[in-house]
Amino acid sequence: MTETPRTPLTLTLTLTLAQVEATARAAHAGQTDKAGRPYAEHLQAVAEGVRARGGDEEQIAAAWLHDAVEDDALSPGWLREAALSSRTKDIVLAVTKRSGEPPEAYAARILATPGALLVKESDLAHNADPARLAVLDEATRKRLTEKYARMRALLGLVG
Repeated sequence: MTETPRTPLTLTLTLTLAQVEATARAAHAGQTDKAGRPYAEHLQAVAEGVRARGGDEEQIAAAWLHDAVEDDALSPGWLREAALSSRTKDIVLAVTKRSGEPPEAYAARILATPGALLVKESDLAHNADPARLAVLDEATRKRLTEKYARMRALLGLVG
């Protein structure tokens, strides 16, 4: 009787959403937004927005991490090696702005990456929240309002 060769089981452990949240909060500790609020409030709002818009766990994880690489809070190497799904990593990289990148190229990358549009939509919704913008000076408020409206248009989110 011959024994059937067994394929070794590979156990892939991925970070839980609670671990992703804790990592994101730690990575952005001490960072504030343009209004001087703790940056983690923005991350939480984006994650909650993704959840409210019907996003799945991979998208919610990406929402927590959406600014981590862009802000140098976590390195691209950390993201590459992190115990996250490739989809989550792809979404994070898609929504990470690159220095000198035209908005059209940035929007095209988001649109080409499955799951990324929902994360960016939630990010833009929180960034453009009138209550958040109201505490900024007039020139900054006007500049950001125009910037967010343009990106929404490039992403087809107008209306």
